[in-house]
Amino acid sequence: MMVTKSIPEFFRGQKLLITGASGLMGKVLIWKLLYSCPDVDTIFILLRPKYGKPVEARLEEMLKTRIFNKFWNDNPKILRKIVAITGDVSSNDLGLSAESKEKLLEEVTVIFHVAATLKLDANLKDAVNMNTEGTWRLLQLSCEMKNLVAFVHTSTAYCHCDVPIMEERVYKPPEDPKNVMNLVHWMDRDVLHEITDKIISPHPNTYTYSKRLAEKLVADFYPRLPIAIARPSIVIPSWKEPLPGWVDNLNGPVGIMIGAGKGVIRTMLCNPDYNAEVIPVDLAINGLLAIAWKTGTTKPENRYSEIPVYNLTQSDMNPMKWGEVVEKGKTIAHEYPFEMTLWYPGGNIRSNKFVHNLIVLFFHWIPAYLIDFIMLLIGQKRFMVRVQQKIHDGLRVLQYFTTHQWKFRNTKLLELRESMNESDKEAFSLAMETINPELYMIDCVLGARHYCLKEDPASIPKCRRNMKM
Repeated sequence: MMVTKSIPEFFRGQKLLITGASGLMGKVLIWKLLYSCPDVDTIFILLRPKYGKPVEARLEEMLKTRIFNKFWNDNPKILRKIVAITGDVSSNDLGLSAESKEKLLEEVTVIFHVAATLKLDANLKDAVNMNTEGTWRLLQLSCEMKNLVAFVHTSTAYCHCDVPIMEERVYKPPEDPKNVMNLVHWMDRDVLHEITDKIISPHPNTYTYSKRLAEKLVADFYPRLPIAIARPSIVIPSWKEPLPGWVDNLNGPVGIMIGAGKGVIRTMLCNPDYNAEVIPVDLAINGLLAIAWKTGTTKPENRYSEIPVYNLTQSDMNPMKWGEVVEKGKTIAHEYPFEMTLWYPGGNIRSNKFVHNLIVLFFHWIPAYLIDFIMLLIGQKRFMVRVQQKIHDGLRVLQYFTTHQWKFRNTKLLELRESMNESDKEAFSLAMETINPELYMIDCVLGARHYCLKEDPASIPKCRRNMKM
């Protein structure tokens, strides 16, 4: 049976619960709901007190983010739809009070589970507690919800990184997730750290491993719950919404781009012929909303026999190779230079690990120690070795994804896109093939420059003159 409701019509009157609302995807998800689905009833967001700030103060601080200025200027009342609930997916019972739990059980109709620790090198105990057991806790709560119509679990396209061709289905994990959850509870943290590589093999990090375990837990609750899995690839700055190039952190490719633009990254271990499988955050969020719409408007008798999984990936729609990305990025970094560059932007990607390590030694570490030595002589605070260590750690965990090739199937994603009406296709675009790579990368550089580094766009002409000098 054809779905007749549009996406905004589906969300009209819905009461949502969002985990991970303070992260990049969470903020854009809230923005998009308020902008494109303004008749949504309530958006409950699960937040934990942090740095001594209660959740109300954290919500107020989050809403000061530039992307919400439009609502403050045009319709500040709509921001009252956002309600902060004290809670934590890494705590028993999600850290909810009895009153908050009862409220959520009675009212919530749609769940977006976005919360996760994104640290690729997090210790196994923390990764499993947050990404796997946190999902388990939310699933258990969901089973008691009286009016739940859709639950979207956000996974990652790389959660089965040992599978060269990733189909839109859940693969069996090497261990029972519940056994691993029990293991990290009773085993000493130091002992667990020593054997982590063996436990998570063939995964390169605890993030993809813990997300793989979580997928199995989610699949076990289908069709008991109206649930679906979304697998975005590496999430990067926005294409169009809320602002072109908007980003709020230096994770992943953004940090690499800034490091290269500042001149402190001279080499990266990468195969230039492999596809750069990334997705702008606004397209990833459009995917989550479309999946919730599809899940909530599909009658039980018409649902898939197995849990629906959507690979939010470019696949064959608009592929770009890492080599192309780097070369275009270098050109753009010269045209729109950053302030206070420490070295002329340049460097290259290398597929030979030995050559890469030599370049790291001579062009990363030795200059870093030299700069810090000079800072010591003139009585200034040393910083370069510390910065280079962060860069080294970031490159180390990212290089697995730049030295391996995967093929992602996205048949269900394309079917989902085709099932949307023309208005929704425009408002909740999933048309990755229409992105102009060069214009988009310019927005990414400018966005990182402006939103992350707080560098004034007016300084670009001066930075260009400095670059020529």
